[in-house]
Parts: sequence; C-alpha cells; structure tokens
Amino acid sequence: MHAPPKSDVPVISPNQLPEADGFIFGFPTRFGMMAAQFKAFIDATGQLWAGQKLAGKPAGLFFSTGSQGGGQETTPLTAITQLTHHGMIFVPIGATAGPVMFEREEIRGGNAYGAGTFAGDGTRQPTEKELAIAFHQGKYISGIIKKFKTGSA
Repeated sequence: MHAPPKSDVPVISPNQLPEADGFIFGFPTRFGMMAAQFKAFIDATGQLWAGQKLAGKPAGLFFSTGSQGGGQETTPLTAITQLTHHGMIFVPIGATAGPVMFEREEIRGGNAYGAGTFAGDGTRQPTEKELAIAFHQGKYISGIIKKFKTGSA
C-alpha cells in the first residue's frame, strides 16, 4: 500500500511457517487492527489451518500505531483471533518487563499484549523504553518457545 519494498529484508512465505518453533509477529495498525498486508499474509495460510500445521506453536505480537489512541490494545486483541483459529498459543508479556511497564515519565507504546511504538507520521523512532520492552519480549518468548521444544514447560 504505497510502501517501497525493502530488498535487504528477508521475506518469508506462509508455507515456510511450519518450519518455525514459534513466532513473534509484528505489524503496523490500520484503524485499530492489523494492516491489510499482514491480514493478507495470514489469509494465505488456509491450507496450514486446514491441516492444523501451526497448532501448539507459541506466538507473540508487537505493533506500531500512529498515535496514542491508534489501537495499542485493539490491534493485538483483534490479531489474537488469527492465532486462535490456527491453534497457536498466544504468549503475552504481561508485566514481565518490570518497572518500565509502569513508567509514566514519558509517552511510550507497548502493553501487556506485547511491545509497541507510536510511529506518528513515520518519522518517530522507538524510544529506549520501547526498545527495552521489545528486547525483553524477544528474550521472554524465545525462552517459552525453548521450553515447549525441550518439553520442560
């Protein structure tokens, strides 16, 4: 939708998803929901759904919104339905990132559902606190994925 392709970023096809042990899906918000491009990607997983090829795989979400009221909670809430239909296990971060989750000194994105940022008009970069939450989410979810894979969950 008018965004130029990023040739240096690897692209995965829906049929490659079963190869993964788990996921952290990220996408921008459009009107309080995942962007149409990501929805189209998920819509292309019908054969995987029919065979329940993603069932039991842990999955987390991160997102960006244009503003504070732009869908920081509605976006992950509406995206969870996609995970549910596939039988994936949604892994929220809750308050596990620690005190940064309760920080009120500056505006920041992210919440108990996952890491987030306010992209504004596209020029705003994630803050150190938003990046700290995102780093924590990656570490946290990868630890859970590892537990599932090794059977120590």
